[in-house]
Amino acid sequence: MRLLHVQTVLDREEGIQGAGPQAKIFKEHHDGSAEYVIVSHRWEDEVNYKEMAAFMGMDDRCRSNVRRRTGYRKIIKSCKQAKLDNYQWIWIDTCCIDKRSSSELQEAINSMYRWYEKSQKCYAYLDDVEDSSFPSRQDFSKFHKANGWPKWFSRGWMLQELIAPKQVEFFNKDWVTVGRKEELEEALERITRIPIDVLRDGRKRMYFCVAQIISWAADRETTRPEDRAYALLGLFDVDMQMTVRRGQKSVPEAAAGNHSKIQ
Repeated sequence: MRLLHVQTVLDREEGIQGAGPQAKIFKEHHDGSAEYVIVSHRWEDEVNYKEMAAFMGMDDRCRSNVRRRTGYRKIIKSCKQAKLDNYQWIWIDTCCIDKRSSSELQEAINSMYRWYEKSQKCYAYLDDVEDSSFPSRQDFSKFHKANGWPKWFSRGWMLQELIAPKQVEFFNKDWVTVGRKEELEEALERITRIPIDVLRDGRKRMYFCVAQIISWAADRETTRPEDRAYALLGLFDVDMQMTVRRGQKSVPEAAAGNHSKIQ
C-alpha cells in the first residue's frame, strides 16, 4: 500500500526549503503498522501518481497547470485536514495507485475494502454540498442529478467506502465538517438502504443474501460497466482476476460468483 506523507506534501506546496525535487512524498507500507486516513470522493480533474511524484521536477508552466486542477486542491485540503487530526499518512486513490501497472491496479481493487476498513478515518468529500450541515431530506432543486441527494451517494464505490471504515467524516465543498457516520446513521440508512447494524459493524454483520446486497448497488453509477462488479468485491469478501475485457461484463453478480450467502 502506497501512502502520501502529509507533512511533506504540505511543505512542498508551501515551498519550504528542503522539500525539493528529491523529497519523497510516497512510502510503501506492507506491514500494516501505519496509521492513516483515507479519502472517498467523486473523480473530477484529478492528479495521478506520475504527476504527483514528478511535481517538483516539472517546469513552471506544467506545475501551475497541475496546481490549478480540482484534484490537486483536493489533495492539499485533505492533507491539511489530516494534519489537523494528527495523522502523518493519507491514502487517495487517484494518486496513490500507479494505474500504468495492471498488477498494481488489480491488487488495489482486490484490497480496497480492507484498506478502507483498516483506516483510522475516512474523509467523505461531498463536493456539491454548499451548506454547513448534512442534507436532512431530499432536495431535487439542489441535487436533481442524484435522486435528491448529494452525488457522492450515487457512486457504486460508495458502498464499501461507507460500510468498511469504522469512522467516516463528511465534508462539504469547502471542507467544513457536516457530520459523522455514527451521528447520521438513520439518515444514511434512508439514503442508501444499508441497515444501521451494517453501517456500524461493516462486514461482520453482513448476514444478508446476495440479492439484498446487490439491491443496495442497483441504481448506483460507475464510470465503466465492469466497475460495478469490482466495487462489490470487498462486500462479498472475494478476489477477482481482472481478465474481463472492457465493457463485456456489467452486472454486479460477476463479483458475487457462486456465493449465495454472506455469513
